[in-house]
Amino acid sequence: MEIWTTGAASPRGIMKLAREVEDKGWDGLAVVDSQNLSGDPYVSLAMAATVTERIGLATAVTNSVTRQAAATATAIASVNRVADGRAVLGIGRGDSALAHLGRAPGKVAHFETYVRHLQSYLRGEAVPFDEVDISLDIAPPMSELHLADAPAESRIAWMAGTQKVPVEVAATGPRVIGIGACLAERVMFTLGADVDRLAWGIETARAARRAAGLDPDGVAFGAYINLACHDEIAAARNLVRGGLTTFARFNVMHGRTMGPWSEAAKAALHTLVAAYDMNKHTRGDSRQAGTLTDDFIDHFAIVGGPQAVIERLTALAALGLDKVIIGGRLGTSGDTNAARSLTMLEQEVMPAMRG
Repeated sequence: MEIWTTGAASPRGIMKLAREVEDKGWDGLAVVDSQNLSGDPYVSLAMAATVTERIGLATAVTNSVTRQAAATATAIASVNRVADGRAVLGIGRGDSALAHLGRAPGKVAHFETYVRHLQSYLRGEAVPFDEVDISLDIAPPMSELHLADAPAESRIAWMAGTQKVPVEVAATGPRVIGIGACLAERVMFTLGADVDRLAWGIETARAARRAAGLDPDGVAFGAYINLACHDEIAAARNLVRGGLTTFARFNVMHGRTMGPWSEAAKAALHTLVAAYDMNKHTRGDSRQAGTLTDDFIDHFAIVGGPQAVIERLTALAALGLDKVIIGGRLGTSGDTNAARSLTMLEQEVMPAMRG
């Protein structure tokens, strides 16, 4: 199982972080894409690539709304050139990036088309002009220019014959899970760390592939999880509380829950979303963070001492997950509990997971 960490898209600060991540034995570093809250992820990833040699570098996650598919494809492929093939594109329907533009996550049908186009571009293939999502109110058709000759379709020619960047779809509900299963190289579940929910997600993905006439085993699976390793359980719970609200909210964002949930967990999710303040997104001192019960945290996140964390991660690997991205970079806040958690994770948990 690959174990990745996350960080802010800080074009200069990421260089120090990327070196530390590589030196400490992580498999990869993923950065957010939220234009109103952080720097540009592709600039940051390219800068990280210049000071590292081994770790993977990814967006976690970009979205299908704030950039044209061609722009996203060329940005991540450019990072991949700098990184000598270590780039990964993580994509979802959008959250804070859209919230700060006054919008909800992108619609599922548009997301599916976007991922299809994205994969076509990354393979060096063409996208028909009539499928390019640019309103005629913004830019009229090129035919109005009456040129002697012009491109007949949209293609990124320089990508032909290059190493394709893998695409990972961040998914919670069955429709997006199915899109990721059929169109991407990996589905990255945002279902928490509960084994029953992840097993449901895996079967949902495989069922979608079977329905599409595809090999059900032809896609990889991973998960975004919140994790804190600490021998004091209360400290561990508090460390994941802020980041956990973000991932938990995805599971009730549109007012209903999907997949296996206890009644208590459903109630906790509805309480969370009713209290959610996007102005304090990811923060442990937020109103939403205060709604989380100990039982919910213990099931949805991974918290506890090294052995407990190892057992939970081993159970996820046994399900078929080959990658986890741990949300919320601990140890960078100056909190002594966070620093302790990061040290235990790097020195005790990660070596054990690698046998």
